[in-house]
Amino acid sequence: MNVEELLWARIGTSNVKSPPIGGEKHYEWQLSVGNQWLRIDNDHVIETHYCHPGAKGITINTSHGKVFIDFDKLQTRNAGLNVRRQSLLPAGQTEDIGWYFRDDQLWREYGSQSSNTLSSSIGSRDVERHFTLNPRGSFSFTVGSTSYTLDFSSMTQANGITGLRRNVRRRPKFTTKTGSIYSTPVFPTASSSQLTDVGYKWEFMGDEGEWTEYQAHVCSFDSTAIERQYQLNPQGQLHFKIKRYTYTLDFSSMHQINDRIGTRRAVRRTADNGSQDSSSAGSLLRWQFQDIDGKWKDYSKGNGQCSMSSDDIELQYQQNPSGTIKFTTRSFCYELNFSAMTQRNLSTTTTRSVRRLNQ
Repeated sequence: MNVEELLWARIGTSNVKSPPIGGEKHYEWQLSVGNQWLRIDNDHVIETHYCHPGAKGITINTSHGKVFIDFDKLQTRNAGLNVRRQSLLPAGQTEDIGWYFRDDQLWREYGSQSSNTLSSSIGSRDVERHFTLNPRGSFSFTVGSTSYTLDFSSMTQANGITGLRRNVRRRPKFTTKTGSIYSTPVFPTASSSQLTDVGYKWEFMGDEGEWTEYQAHVCSFDSTAIERQYQLNPQGQLHFKIKRYTYTLDFSSMHQINDRIGTRRAVRRTADNGSQDSSSAGSLLRWQFQDIDGKWKDYSKGNGQCSMSSDDIELQYQQNPSGTIKFTTRSFCYELNFSAMTQRNLSTTTTRSVRRLNQ
């Protein structure tokens, strides 16, 4: 399941050395033809790919043939053709920039935290500040008790103890009229007037195989409190404590994880209509992957898109919640890892996040 990195676009013919600023758009992708920089039509598709930290580049079809744009180097592989991304922001305004490192499975933003990793002492804004001061320099930071050095010249991160190096990428965050698609997995501040007090019940799968609602006298959060955090960031995480154990509630995968022993329990969110019948399965289970535009999309057999549907995946998951399965689309073969909740293209190694929804 993927969005192919291939854009069928044409190059405009107007000289765009002084492009107009219009609407919400704050960028423009251009190719040089001779001594002239020309606008690339439909460049929002290029921008969408470029803002995704896992994208290496994109191939576009132009009147000069196919052109591959290398996102890391901002170069083409075509002799005599250069590429650039122009900022159309008014003076004094800056872009929201994300800094990412490649761990063993995914590109992760600095400052983010997953269930099995510690958050770093710095975030994207901190890294961007150092980069702005010295784009060819380096600086050190810590994660837990381990120190790291981030080198802007080589765009790598080095572990101060083991020397292990990881690739680093700097990408703008794709913005629309509603804001950033690639938001960090931390909860932004919001006033209570911005939240929707729609009644929802949050439950976890108990030891007896029954759905159990979160209660404030047992857990540090009840359904109302969890729902408010969910509305702030439906793809984020919530940390709470029950007696001597701490837990992470992952909204993307809809699981509760014991931070100490790693036990995973399914979680569901259902509309609380006052009915006392909590056995009505909360709704249909859905499996989704996060596409390159940041949107979550269902696995579907429709139109031959995928060899497996959500029901097929759920059946495999119930049989082995920590296993892996393989499936195909028209062009590629993929591996879905239930433990990591990721999907990996076996040809390109592109990895995307996966989630299991109870709705």
